[in-house]
Amino acid sequence: MSENEAPRPSGLPQALGAYVVWGFMPLYLLLVKQVPAFEFVGWRIVWTLPVCLLIVAFRGQFPAIREALKDVRAVLVLGASALLIAINWLVYVWAIQQGEVYAASLGYYINPLVNILLGTLILKETLSRAQWVAVALAAVGIAILAAGALSTLWISLTLAFSFATYGLLRKQVPVGALPGLTIESAILLIPALGVAAWYWASPQGSSFDNSIALSLSIMLGGLLTAVPLLMFAIAARRMDYSVLGFVQFLAPSIVFILGLTVFGEELHPAELFCFGCIWLAAAIFVWDLLVKRRAARKPVPAA
Repeated sequence: MSENEAPRPSGLPQALGAYVVWGFMPLYLLLVKQVPAFEFVGWRIVWTLPVCLLIVAFRGQFPAIREALKDVRAVLVLGASALLIAINWLVYVWAIQQGEVYAASLGYYINPLVNILLGTLILKETLSRAQWVAVALAAVGIAILAAGALSTLWISLTLAFSFATYGLLRKQVPVGALPGLTIESAILLIPALGVAAWYWASPQGSSFDNSIALSLSIMLGGLLTAVPLLMFAIAARRMDYSVLGFVQFLAPSIVFILGLTVFGEELHPAELFCFGCIWLAAAIFVWDLLVKRRAARKPVPAA
């Protein structure tokens, strides 16, 4: 890097922020557990767009949105990413409401491996020997977990592949994080309003007018959707996709702990062994990154 070249900004703080919020998301979903998953995802989309527009107005990024809308390919890619994130939300919310917290957690444990697969095959990213050891350890742990949860494996795989592919698309589309999220939310708005209207006209009525407390909780979903997705989109554009994947182990680990402490799910010895493998893998991966960063900072001796 030359003296005049600005260092590449790190996406790690944004990645950590996004995964912490997503890790504790099941606690928020307890507030809206009486809302059908399909209806809740509709309202979640409806209330995400105003949050995005407020931030866009504050940051003066409407010209960036207009510029992105002129790029047909970018709009098509954002349409695909919008569909993927909607599927991810629907399956995740349904899984938590059905008490399948471990299945949701497993999905986001599988996700980093899918990230690494996509990063190496499509983005041509490379891993060191130590990082491949970490990947192998994590794969062993996840394979044992998956073998013991075959009946709910479809939940885990849907969550893993939908979100990994979403992140890959967002990494490659030449649109900023906030303008891209705003366009995604706008694309999903019409079907989301249709879902909300359908529930409103149904005999059981809409959950939104059930009570003030529930309505405010549903509206909070917009903020809790927009902010971590915005942080994730920033991180995805700044970080290697493989590295971002390993940071993601934070979110399912929080969900796993919540499953034990809040949702009262039982922990089996095999599961404890598997999570030990996964965290040892994460430790090796992080250690290797730190060693590389330290080596890169050492001054090159003069010839």
